[in-house]
Amino acid sequence: MLKIAYHPIYAHPLPEGHRFPMLKYELIPQQLLHEGVITSDNLFSPDAVDEATILLSHQKDYWEQLRDLTLSAKEQRRIGFPLSARLVEREVRIAKGTIDGCYFAFEHGVAFNVAGGTHHAGSNWGEGFCMLNDQAIAANYLLAEKLATSVLIVDLDVHQGNGTAQIFENESRVFTFSMHGANNFPSRKEKSDLDLPLPDGTSDDQFLSLLKNTLPQLIEQQKPDFIFYLAGVDVLESDKLGKLALSKEACKARDRFVFEQCMQNRIPVQVSMGGGYSPQIKDIVEAHCNTFKVADELYF
Repeated sequence: MLKIAYHPIYAHPLPEGHRFPMLKYELIPQQLLHEGVITSDNLFSPDAVDEATILLSHQKDYWEQLRDLTLSAKEQRRIGFPLSARLVEREVRIAKGTIDGCYFAFEHGVAFNVAGGTHHAGSNWGEGFCMLNDQAIAANYLLAEKLATSVLIVDLDVHQGNGTAQIFENESRVFTFSMHGANNFPSRKEKSDLDLPLPDGTSDDQFLSLLKNTLPQLIEQQKPDFIFYLAGVDVLESDKLGKLALSKEACKARDRFVFEQCMQNRIPVQVSMGGGYSPQIKDIVEAHCNTFKVADELYF
């Protein structure tokens, strides 16, 4: 059964009038339920991740300032949201949802988090709407619990996974792969194990060709026993922040190829949804829902 982490706080951590950026996290499961792709049995509600697990990836001082709501105004501006207890609760539930998803992925091959993909959070900073790095936390958890010995993070969001790269810069058991817009946020990139910066206007064929020429070789070289996939839909041509030119069909083909590689190599994969900023919310939701539909079709 396809298992999907979801909690109402994913969509509603902000005051009334500031919720549009997070509305998709409520609409995605609603749409999947409406279309009959899933039932309520597919959804699970995560608790909060414990502090010891957070501290495998984030520095103690940073986490305590986040927890105690004492980050400076400058640090909060870098995150992009005014800090609140609900926002912190959202982050710790997202991280636990990604960890829980790993267990479901071991059982079923694939599992999802409706939110997550908070790849701009580094060990001692938050930025770009990211405060705790859910997939980094989960990857370090798997290593600490000896549930994995080699992890591959496949980040296909339009923005570089700078926080993920920084967290794992000295961790040889985690290979970070980021394929992103060269001229996009963040302005200061970190160094992933493999960065593939894409020029503005990259087309369907260019994107898919590069991915197909890269990912199988990476899997062969690294031989991971677990994969984290960040499936941002801000690669779409319609995205107001993305600068690339992918169609929804190519975005869906991207997802299919990643899942097929995981299946062929019998590697469990946890999927977090990442960014999506098209002006029409229906375009964002449809593209994200396609990722779930492809996984459901292939695995179940």
